[in-house]
Amino acid sequence: MNVYDSDRMSDVLTPLGYELAPDPEGADMVILNTCHIREKAAEKVYSELGRIRELKAAKAAQGNGAMVVAVAGCVAQAEGEEMIARAPVVDMVFGPQSYHRLPEMIAKLEGGAKHVLDTDFPVEDKFDALPKVARKASPAAFLTVQEGCDKFCTFCVVPYTRGAEFSRPVAKIMAEAQKMVANGTREITLLGQNVNAFHGADESGQSQGLGQLITLLAELDGLERIRYMTSHPRDMDDALIAAHGNVQKLMPYLHLPVQSGSDKILKAMNRQHTGEEYQKLVARIRGVRNDLALSSDFIVGFPGETDQDFEDTMQLIRDVKYAQAFSFKYSPRPGTPGADMKDQVPEDVKSERLQRLQALVNEQAADFHGSMAGQEMDILFEKPGRHDGQLIGRSPYLQPVHVMAPDHLIGQIARVRITTKSTNSLGGELVGAREVA
Repeated sequence: MNVYDSDRMSDVLTPLGYELAPDPEGADMVILNTCHIREKAAEKVYSELGRIRELKAAKAAQGNGAMVVAVAGCVAQAEGEEMIARAPVVDMVFGPQSYHRLPEMIAKLEGGAKHVLDTDFPVEDKFDALPKVARKASPAAFLTVQEGCDKFCTFCVVPYTRGAEFSRPVAKIMAEAQKMVANGTREITLLGQNVNAFHGADESGQSQGLGQLITLLAELDGLERIRYMTSHPRDMDDALIAAHGNVQKLMPYLHLPVQSGSDKILKAMNRQHTGEEYQKLVARIRGVRNDLALSSDFIVGFPGETDQDFEDTMQLIRDVKYAQAFSFKYSPRPGTPGADMKDQVPEDVKSERLQRLQALVNEQAADFHGSMAGQEMDILFEKPGRHDGQLIGRSPYLQPVHVMAPDHLIGQIARVRITTKSTNSLGGELVGAREVA
C-alpha cells in the first residue's frame, strides 16, 4: 500500500516541478512514507529523521536552498503534533488519507507557515482528487481498491490510522486498470487493508464484491495476471472462492493471515474465526484450485499466550503447510485493547517462540521452493538481472526467477523450465515465449 501511495504522491508533485531524486542527499523535498503496524517501524522513522536533519543542515550550509522534510502515512496519522514537537526538522506531517492535498500544504509552507499538519479524514474521495498521470507503468504494479478496516483486531492500529472501510467504485478501478495496462502493466495486485471486504458500487449502484471485480478485470485485453492482498478469513465469500477456480488470470498464490492457531488467542485478538474454521476455509479454496500456495501472518507472544496456545499455532502450520509466512513478536501498540491486556508475555519467551515458529515455516518454505525444480511455468519478466543477458521475472507464486533471456522479453511472459534454486530465488532456462499485446 505504501508503494502505491508513494507513487501517487509523486504524481501529485510532478505538476509542481518535482521529479524523483535517486537519494535524499541534496533533494529539495524528502518524504518518509511510514507504517505504524509495529513499534520498531515507528521508532525507525525517528532514527531516519536524525540522518535527514544532518542532510538538511548540510544543504542549507552549502547555499543550495532549503530542504522540505515531510512524514506521511500511518505514523504521521497516529502521532501528528507529537511528531512535530519531537522532531523539529519535520516541516509537514500528513496522513494516508490526505496526501492528495500536498500542493496546498506546500503553498502554506511557502506562505510562511513554520509547520503544516494535515491528519484529517477528508470528506472528498482522495482518489478523485489525484491527477490522471499517464506515466509508463512497470510490468507488475499495485492498484488500491479498498482502504481501512472495520474488524478492530485488538492488536492492530489500522482502524485508527486508516479509518473505516471504504471501497472505490468499480468503474473508477476499471478505468485506472485500463490505463495501467495501456502503459505496459501486465500484472495487477489489488490492494486493501482488508481487500476482500471490497464492496464497490457498479454503474447501476449495485454493490460488487472482490470476486466480481476480479472477473471483470480478467476481461481486460493485455492484463495477464491478477493478485490481491491483504485478506481476512471472514471475508472470503463464495464468489471469491469460486474465482480462484474459474479465473485463470488469478494467480495461485493467496496471502491469508491467521495470526494464531489457538482459539483462545484468536478470540482475545477479536479475529472472529477459529482455527478449525480457518482450516476448513483453506480446504475449500484448495478444493477449487489444487495448485494453490498459501502464505500467512503469525503473531507470537500475544497477551495470555501459553505454551499450549503456541503449540496450537505450530500444529496449524504443520496441518496447512505454507509456501511462505511472515511472523512477528507481539508489539503493543498505544491505543489498542491489546496494549492494556494483562498477562503480557516476557520478551525472552516471545523470542524463543518466534525462533521455533520461523524454523518451521522456513522448513516448509524451503520444501515448497525445492518442489519447483524441473517444472515448467510462465514467468513475467520485470527487469534486467545483475549479469549481462540475464532477466529477472516472477513465477505465479511470486518467486524471483533468473533467466538468460533477451531484453525485449521485459514486460512479457515466457515459458521457463526451473533448473536451480537458491534460498530466495529460482533459476531457469527459456523454453518458449508468447508475445503480450
